[in-house]
Amino acid sequence: MFTIDSVRAIYQGWLNLVMVRLRAPDGTTFDRHVVEVGRAVAVLPYNPTTGMALLVSMPRAPVMLLGQADLLEAIAGKLDSDDPEDCTRREALEEAGVRLRTLDPVGQFWTIPAIATERLDYYLAEYADADRVGPGGGLAQEHENITVHELPLAELWARYERGHLPDAKLVTLLFALRLRRPHLFG
Repeated sequence: MFTIDSVRAIYQGWLNLVMVRLRAPDGTTFDRHVVEVGRAVAVLPYNPTTGMALLVSMPRAPVMLLGQADLLEAIAGKLDSDDPEDCTRREALEEAGVRLRTLDPVGQFWTIPAIATERLDYYLAEYADADRVGPGGGLAQEHENITVHELPLAELWARYERGHLPDAKLVTLLFALRLRRPHLFG
């Protein structure tokens, strides 16, 4: 059985970077970098009456670093000490200006288990036009600069089929919704 011999902090901040020394069953040791991010949530709000979904885009430094443009994403946020459902509702209101009531859990998944501790709780959530109660855009003090998009589910699926939907959170949620509510995709 593999065991952890030591954990050494390299950087502490919004995320933590640590070096973990692992010991193999034969006694050999080796080091692995681990990004400690923790848990987060992601949600795809959809309107069953109009067949629309709410998404966001924002400047993402890693995406820009690779010379690519903003991408459409599912609404998401880091879980601090909150309940995942409370966090999901707060993020939806802050990022997209939508009030969510009932959340339909999809599951909890590791994002990059080879290097990060991040696990996401995924949800689907119905909304109606009356639930669009604010402008969204994120919190000014967090400099998120979020743009809210409301797009037809059929268009999102077509973008996925053409390979033009690169956010894994969004693709995961879109698949879950298509499996659970196929009639919404026209």
